[in-house]
Amino acid sequence: MTDTKNVISDADLGEKVDLSHEEVVHMAQLTDEEKVVEKQLRKRIDALIMPLAILVYLMNYIDRNNYAAAKLQGLEEDLNLDDTKYQTGLSVLFVGYILMQVPSNMLLNYMGRPSWYIGFFVCAWGLVSALTSQVSTYGGIVACRFILGLVEAPFFCAILFYLSKWYTKQELALRMSIFYSGSLLSGAFGNLIAAGILNGLKGQRGLTAWQWLYIIEGSITCAIGLAICFILPDFPETWKLLSPEMRHVAQRRLAIEAGETDVDEGGGKSQLKGLKLAMTDIKTYAFAIAYMCITGAAGFQNFFPSLVKNSLDYNETISLVLVAPPYLFMVVYSLCHSLMSDRLEKRFWFFIYPIPVTIVGFIIYMTTTSFGPRYFSFFLMVFVFAQNGTLYSWLASSIPRPPAKRAVAFAFFNSLGNSASIWTPYTYLEKEAHNGYHTAMAVCIALQAIGGLMAVFLYFNLRMLNKRQERLENEEVQLSEKDIRRLQATADVEGIDIAATRRLQKGFRYTL
Repeated sequence: MTDTKNVISDADLGEKVDLSHEEVVHMAQLTDEEKVVEKQLRKRIDALIMPLAILVYLMNYIDRNNYAAAKLQGLEEDLNLDDTKYQTGLSVLFVGYILMQVPSNMLLNYMGRPSWYIGFFVCAWGLVSALTSQVSTYGGIVACRFILGLVEAPFFCAILFYLSKWYTKQELALRMSIFYSGSLLSGAFGNLIAAGILNGLKGQRGLTAWQWLYIIEGSITCAIGLAICFILPDFPETWKLLSPEMRHVAQRRLAIEAGETDVDEGGGKSQLKGLKLAMTDIKTYAFAIAYMCITGAAGFQNFFPSLVKNSLDYNETISLVLVAPPYLFMVVYSLCHSLMSDRLEKRFWFFIYPIPVTIVGFIIYMTTTSFGPRYFSFFLMVFVFAQNGTLYSWLASSIPRPPAKRAVAFAFFNSLGNSASIWTPYTYLEKEAHNGYHTAMAVCIALQAIGGLMAVFLYFNLRMLNKRQERLENEEVQLSEKDIRRLQATADVEGIDIAATRRLQKGFRYTL
């Protein structure tokens, strides 16, 4: 039997409605005046937030992946690392990285100050990276890599969560791709910087090239972290440079999109509730597995300089320079890819089509030995990076509010996704270096296939949820006290009653 004290029917609420149906429909979209303000708001957000996000992500990947460049600059010889020890140093970063994901994002959402939170950890990993230049033993490099993983972990999930508090789902794919271009640029310019250091600073002041690499890049990161603390705005409602009208539109457009305001109930219990909601949603696991497959298939980036050197048999400097063109190509391509995904409001097909392209690249690399085909295969392999922007925005639009749930879902997504980086380095066997890394390439192909299956599952699951939403819109559904509280929070933002807010939810659909 239903407890009548705990539910309120839509009909009961309707008795208190003063708004007509047309007025409610009007409330479910921005007015013409608000749309003009929205354009100004979006330009202001894009002008400040996106460049900062890209810059920090660029340094995030440079500091993480300079280990691969350092390998060509004498790191292995100076620290007496064999093949297994080097791979352990590569993998251990992701152990620390994974351990910090969920608690970090729960803390971020609870604190509510992303500028200080992100800025602090950017400074922290820059300092750790700079100090790595002083290690002289295998134990030292493993410890530094583990600590680097701990302090780098908060950034990625925090920025995904942060961007979802500023942009609508129609805007996210392109912005996520622009954001992700920071990592692709790091692959290009990080290795170009390494090549310059190898030529210009090797032996200066008694330091090797790889030591200078860590010192210079770590110091730059620290400076950027300090700037983030004072420049990055926290949220639309607290950004003082926005007019009250812009702040109102910033909140309203996200509330309209989700059918509810983008706020938590508050307090520590809200964070625990978000954890429960995220971990009982099957979509959280499907997205995380798909991301794990992408990350594993993209593991070649940790060996890219070595792949080029072993395949093309050039010296260290030329090998580092030749890594750049495939990354630069993908920067441009991924932006076009995500722009079309946004315009068409499609995620599934834009996630799927790069899979066969990358598989062809892996096959070409492991079955040929000549310069032309192998270098061309790199341009096909990097199509895996086009999938990232699509998956990030698909996740952001598919995990419903409240923010506490979204924060945990992003953290779990990134944790499981990066777990592939712990074990995939061991598939790149040194004995197969000149024969196409058959084991590693086969694993990459298998992971891409599994990722495709996860995308198929998500497509049908989200389509089923959309059909359920359509069915609920045509039926009289009783509302629980929890539903009423959520509706009331949105009603307060919109300045309307609960019944009108209930109607605002009609029309919400997951992006397929």
